[in-house]
Amino acid sequence: MTQPGTMTAMSKEMQACVDACMSCHVVCEETMSSCMQMGGQPQMQIMRALMDCAETTRMCADMMMRRSPMSAEMCAMCAKACEMCAEACMSMPDDPQMMRCAEACRRCAESCRTMAGATM
Repeated sequence: MTQPGTMTAMSKEMQACVDACMSCHVVCEETMSSCMQMGGQPQMQIMRALMDCAETTRMCADMMMRRSPMSAEMCAMCAKACEMCAEACMSMPDDPQMMRCAEACRRCAESCRTMAGATM
């Protein structure tokens, strides 16, 4: 039962986007740990993409949960960060962790694009 003045429940789409963002955040963090053990110059580029994506997805989820008026713009930025991270991870197609991360990033990007187009 909601009290007057409390926030309404999140839409299914918004809840799905928050979940996708948090899932992507976790996978990016795990992939960073795996990537750090590899070392090398190519991994540094992937690390940057992972860091950007991990930070952006967490912030995006937080902003949606608090119903920030900037959520739609954040979702658009998050989708871009996720796409860039997916591309970076795809540069190592033989690494199962990288492929899991690319998939999570793609799912999140799609969900964020949907939310960016919606009025929140």
